[in-house]
Amino acid sequence: MAPLDILFIHQNMPAQFKHVAPMLARDGHRVHYLTKACRQKLPGVTEAIYPAPRTVSKETHNYLRRFEDCVLHGQAVVRALIAMGKKGYRPDLIIAHPGWGEALFLKDVMPDVPLITFAELSYKSHGLDVGFDPEEPFDLDTACRTRARNAHLLMSLEAADAAVSPTHWQKASHSEALQHKIEVIFDGIDVDVVRPRPDAAVTLPDGRVVRRGDPVITYVARNLEPYRGFRPFMRAIPEIQRQRPDADIIIVGGDEVSYGKAPKGFPHWRAAMEAEVAFDPARVHFMGRLPYDRYLDVLAVSGAHAYLTYPFVLSWSCLEAMAMGALVIGSDTGPVREVIRDGENGLLTDFFDVTSLADKLLTALDHPQRFAPLRAAAIDLVRRAYSIETALPAWRALVERVMTRRHATQAPGRATKPVAEPA
Repeated sequence: MAPLDILFIHQNMPAQFKHVAPMLARDGHRVHYLTKACRQKLPGVTEAIYPAPRTVSKETHNYLRRFEDCVLHGQAVVRALIAMGKKGYRPDLIIAHPGWGEALFLKDVMPDVPLITFAELSYKSHGLDVGFDPEEPFDLDTACRTRARNAHLLMSLEAADAAVSPTHWQKASHSEALQHKIEVIFDGIDVDVVRPRPDAAVTLPDGRVVRRGDPVITYVARNLEPYRGFRPFMRAIPEIQRQRPDADIIIVGGDEVSYGKAPKGFPHWRAAMEAEVAFDPARVHFMGRLPYDRYLDVLAVSGAHAYLTYPFVLSWSCLEAMAMGALVIGSDTGPVREVIRDGENGLLTDFFDVTSLADKLLTALDHPQRFAPLRAAAIDLVRRAYSIETALPAWRALVERVMTRRHATQAPGRATKPVAEPA
């Protein structure tokens, strides 16, 4: 395949494209990344920043505020593309995350340019995250607002030439009429970096150092919140400490809100759960967000790792914990069942069953040798099915198929008709 001009679009660079964008650059393609904020530069990739659009109008119907925000982001991207085009840039292929509306109007400004979108999840008013947790309010208004949140995702997927979902469970959340467009390719774990570290050590806030073999229970989330099972995990701590007062419980994550809502009456969910649950703070260590390498050290010293989630997108941390050789005790929810087989490469527990969660974490802590085969099986699964060695060839093959279809169905040459800038 001849070298292409490939444009990635995501509001937070690099996100899900941190491996595939540099790979395509190494393949000899010219790769640009259009983003609202560059969090990390990528080798061989040129980033371009588009300005943040205005905020949503307060008068907008509450069902439509998310869609208005998506339209504004879609307009901002179109304006940026037009400005880049005036300087002579035109991509041969666009790969975009549609979650914030950035892919909404790409086919209107460049109808002949193939588009691959990242089909992360489709919202549903029943059967997924919404209405799953009885502690979260759910009514008809919630259901209707959730259905309306799907508008920009459906429009973007309908316009796309192809799409990628990271798991089969996430693919199945999308409209059956559009699933034929979606291929399942996980983002990819770099198993040369994310691998067991027998000599890893973690310094706790009190200055003590823990290592592999010490009684350590771990929990990780981008932010500590109900979507990632922070409430049942915290509620399991008293029983864990009753039976194993010597266990150190390491909790990694920030105090912001990634999904769902902030708690009422408290600055964040950590404060809310500290007010609810009585525990020995000398053995519960809130580490905040950690640099990536220190975070991997936490997984490396884990004697038992809890990963809980609503029926929602699967976190990278689940597979990273498996790749590090941690024994994962996961929630028996759809996205987790796809990667963890109970008793084969990890353990599953009911999301809401605090007693079961505590029992399984304690059993794993007390009998490390019994679960050594499960740890080995988890490492093997990630290396075989979820590593970048699997993901990147799949991405490369998808790009080649999309470009082959484009050349087979379109006349040679590029469209040159100017597109007026949107209002």
